[in-house]
Amino acid sequence: MNKKEFSKLTKQILFLDGATGTNLSAAGMPSGVCPEKWILENPGIFKDLQLKYFEAGSDIVLAPTFTANRIKLGEYGLENDIESINRGLIRLSLEAREEYRSSGRCSKERAEKLFIAGDLSMCGRQLRPMGDLDFEELTEVYKEQIRIISPLVDLIIIETMMSLAETRAALIAARETCDLPVLCSLTFDDSGRTLFGTDPKTAMAVLQSLGADAVGCNCSVGPDKLVYVIEEMASVARVPIIAKPNAGLPVLNEDNSTSYDVTPKEFTQGMLKIINAGASIVGGCCGTTPEHIKMLTSTAGNIAPKPNNAKDLRYLSSEQDTIVFELDSPFIIVGERINPTGKKKLQEELKNGSFEMVYDLALSQYEAGASLLDINVGMGGIDEKETLIRAIEEVTSAVRLPLVIDSSNVEAMEEALRRYPGRALVNSVSLEEKKIKELLPIVKKYGAMFILLPLSDEGLPKSLSEKKEIIEKILREAYKLGFKDSDIVVDGLVQTVGANEKAGLETLETIRYCHDVLKLPTICGLSNISFGLPERINVNAAFLDLAIINGLTMAIMNPSQIRLVSSALATDLLLNRKGADLRYIEYVNSLEKVEETTVIKKTSPSSTESSVNNGNEFVKADGSIASDDQGRSKNDEIYRAVLSGSKQKIISETKKSLDEGKKAKEILDLSLLPAIDEVGKLFEKGKYFLPQLIKSAEAMSASIEILEPLLKEEKSGESTVTIVIATVKGDIHDIGKNLVVLMLKNYGYNVIDLGKDVPSDDIIEAAIRYDADIIALSALMTTTMTEMETIVKKSHEKKIKAKIIIGGAVTTQEYCELIDADGYSGDAQEAVILVQKLMKLLE
Repeated sequence: MNKKEFSKLTKQILFLDGATGTNLSAAGMPSGVCPEKWILENPGIFKDLQLKYFEAGSDIVLAPTFTANRIKLGEYGLENDIESINRGLIRLSLEAREEYRSSGRCSKERAEKLFIAGDLSMCGRQLRPMGDLDFEELTEVYKEQIRIISPLVDLIIIETMMSLAETRAALIAARETCDLPVLCSLTFDDSGRTLFGTDPKTAMAVLQSLGADAVGCNCSVGPDKLVYVIEEMASVARVPIIAKPNAGLPVLNEDNSTSYDVTPKEFTQGMLKIINAGASIVGGCCGTTPEHIKMLTSTAGNIAPKPNNAKDLRYLSSEQDTIVFELDSPFIIVGERINPTGKKKLQEELKNGSFEMVYDLALSQYEAGASLLDINVGMGGIDEKETLIRAIEEVTSAVRLPLVIDSSNVEAMEEALRRYPGRALVNSVSLEEKKIKELLPIVKKYGAMFILLPLSDEGLPKSLSEKKEIIEKILREAYKLGFKDSDIVVDGLVQTVGANEKAGLETLETIRYCHDVLKLPTICGLSNISFGLPERINVNAAFLDLAIINGLTMAIMNPSQIRLVSSALATDLLLNRKGADLRYIEYVNSLEKVEETTVIKKTSPSSTESSVNNGNEFVKADGSIASDDQGRSKNDEIYRAVLSGSKQKIISETKKSLDEGKKAKEILDLSLLPAIDEVGKLFEKGKYFLPQLIKSAEAMSASIEILEPLLKEEKSGESTVTIVIATVKGDIHDIGKNLVVLMLKNYGYNVIDLGKDVPSDDIIEAAIRYDADIIALSALMTTTMTEMETIVKKSHEKKIKAKIIIGGAVTTQEYCELIDADGYSGDAQEAVILVQKLMKLLE
């Protein structure tokens, strides 16, 4: 199937299949086995399931290649069998389709519209900077699998993804390996975000711009919880939307088996709401059966897909947030400070491979009100490509703002766009031959927006008419490659008024021309206008006001300059732009005097769609932090480093505090523990997500590592609580468990991590050997959660003193009580609190 054929098919509702794993488990597949190997050893059971889905009305069934990549197969020692396993699995799906076609129960017309999808999913290892997996290594893992399956299937589905960055890697791998349609589906929890914090609008914006043929969601929750997700995606969607929810939540039956609580009728009722919200490629995930799909297809088979009414909006995204703007949206501040020009300290750090200042500049500009951050590392004496990648990794782990990637090095720009887990704004594309011939196609490939810079190989335009001519030439080249006006921002090309007295007027005319005639947004580097003049802030502020009045959309500027920000917001207010009155009042009210130093509070003085405070409420003009609303001094750099997740800073600050005479326990009790508590609160409130949580926990661990020998001396014989932790037998998921380990260690507990897929007897033996106070168990699958009850029973039989706590996506407080465990935690911070409570009960 080619992309054009797929596009024609989506003019009607397309039906996917239902669950594979839960149905195979019900048919006898034991937990803990390699699913792919078991299917090949039991082909009749799998083929019968797929045959039933075709009979139920599925147009597309997924071949069971879900985790048949090299990394996942390697967990079973089967990585060298990747080709034979993938080919064998797809052959079973092809045989099931052929059997249905020749059964006499399939019309000739329907027989021509039955498709097999190659299925890809998470690989089980984390990308940098959260993990140790390099982007290109991951891309090659996916490419290897796609090369095997793409000649045998009709399309590719990338599904059950929790990381947008990993989804991008898989999509890029598919686009560089085959010409098949590629569909992408992420997993959202009931908060409306993925585990890594991506919201539905961001997922759609990033993946459709990168070339996905359809984008959507699957797994995690039932149909009722996904209506919001579909509505959010539909607000920016230009491609069809996928919905493949679970049949509700898992419940434990009397015979210790698990089932799901949404019937086929209830599932179909929920799916009709999802279709009405905008989904047009629908099916089921965990707990759904052929009966669920049959009722869905018979009920919704004649429904026409809802028209795509999303505006042709302009949007820029990080992995966790999207800003959407139109021609007359409120003014947008682009933070300019991550640029080594004129910054000797930053230059020195970059040469030494240090990114502490980059991290701090990102955080301070976010706190001061920037909506976008410009990243420029152009200087001599460094590998610009590697440095740019590292800088982007640091910034994306510090803040959730979308980035403007600023480089004249085409190779560095391509690598940055390839790896950036969002939709960036490229700064910039001119009429210079290298830029127009080499860079512009790269921008298109990676789905970015770009800044159109009216320069040519001859240099600066000599007149306003030449500038307009260059703009129009670049636009024509962009349109040839498929760019739309919504992908382009024009640079007004500010020159200094000290050298050219008409420079201001010419730039203002360029801005007006782009806004009124071309209907294009504009940007400018603000400080050029006043170069060489005294009291430059006065000129800059006046010019900014005039530029906004003439239609300027955004400016690259220092967001800590209160005069500029106040002036811009006041101009928006006078122009009666949406929300400008409240935004101005909030900003002015947030300006306070603290020890004769101005304090700026983050108030989103721009058009960001959603704004999240990174825990540091106030930033002074000098970059230091004022006190929070509990009175804690955020000039405590160790506390601040935990909240921001800055490992380099916390190491230096911990050593500094010790040199100044602070006790290790004082640092732990007054800085580290309160900070990680605050991180936990931000996580619970949905302001932090997994990446920030891990970053903060790792920063704290770096400090603990320095303090640990001193803490042992200071404890002078105090006993330590011992915790044995494991993911239960048959379950190979350990992201959540690893985070719990990290957090518990940070609180000073002696944690014995047994790993994943651990037999119950090994857990009991470890609890006895280490005289454990707590046994912590994790499970992410309904088929493995029953192992927890086995461990509880064995613990009671052995009269082990340890309290047993459980956690994981499929577990609940009700299940905890049912199996007689001692406590349930929904996340890492809850686990810490639970242990603290249980230890008080033990004392």
